[in-house]
Amino acid sequence: MTPEMMPNQTVSLAPETGSSGGNAFPDSTSAAQQVDLVARRLQDVRAEIGRIIFGQKDVVDQALVSILSGGHALLVGAPGLGKTLLVTTLGTVLGLDSRRVQFTPDLMPSDITGSEILDEDAAGHRSFRFVPGPVFCQLLMADEINRASPRTQSALLQAMQEHRVAIAGTEYALPRPFHVLATQNPIDQEGTYPLPEAQLDRFMLQIQLTFPEAADERAMLLATTGVPQSGPQPILSTEDVLYAQAMVRALPVGERIVDAILNLVRSARPETTDVQTVKDCIAWGPGPRAAQTLMLATRARALLDGRLSPDLDDVAALARPVLAHRMALSFSARADSTRIEDVIDGLVSRLG
Repeated sequence: MTPEMMPNQTVSLAPETGSSGGNAFPDSTSAAQQVDLVARRLQDVRAEIGRIIFGQKDVVDQALVSILSGGHALLVGAPGLGKTLLVTTLGTVLGLDSRRVQFTPDLMPSDITGSEILDEDAAGHRSFRFVPGPVFCQLLMADEINRASPRTQSALLQAMQEHRVAIAGTEYALPRPFHVLATQNPIDQEGTYPLPEAQLDRFMLQIQLTFPEAADERAMLLATTGVPQSGPQPILSTEDVLYAQAMVRALPVGERIVDAILNLVRSARPETTDVQTVKDCIAWGPGPRAAQTLMLATRARALLDGRLSPDLDDVAALARPVLAHRMALSFSARADSTRIEDVIDGLVSRLG
């Protein structure tokens, strides 16, 4: 990459030879060079997203961490905080084929996965033809997922887990990469179907959106009520995203970080903790998938910052989005207005 390249130019990260899914680091010298190259392009991605999304830096970084880790994320926030705009912008900037589905109570599983129709050719021969649904994309926004029936939710969650759908006994593979960014409005309760705990665990991160700072809201107000600005520009390609995802899994993790992740997850379970607050306040804690998620997410965050390996700051920064939706407060803790975030912060403070 030369200094005169414009930020909105799409530059391939993957080498011309070899597979993007292989080992990204043949030796330590090339590893540092490749991490630096990918980190610089990810900074361009951040800058381009920041041109459209004002503030919300942590939210943007967590969404990027989720995609770089190959996972799915649940965006939770009040209406009007830019959840839809964020997902649309991510799809464009990362060069992914993105689609959006507005979930409603009458939405059927076939509206998501697709269905077979009876087709007739010019000669009069009839046959069934599969018409793919919106899930056949690389980045799907499941808007207000808690408004759909459990049956439709299950169809989407199954596709998220297996990366394929089965229609009339035939399996169809989804594109690579495949990511779902679902949104949930915490205000509405009537006419909704809250996701059960087992399905929440399928989401790698639960990303909380809060109201913007005053300066960011002022900039947003001026930018969105005047002359329309140009939309987001692609920075990466599909191959680049796959290459970065392979690089995330190739990053080394020190024994100290592995131990910190294990200690954090195990201390969040009432059955294995020595923390009295957890024993008193937590009904059930995170499973092994939480530790796997935290391991990948810390690697992705390190790559996003241009570092060769994660540190304790990455574990601390990602503890809430990884653990909050994988833990539940006991009845007495809820009666005492205990917050799950406060319990997690107390566990993080013990990491040293």
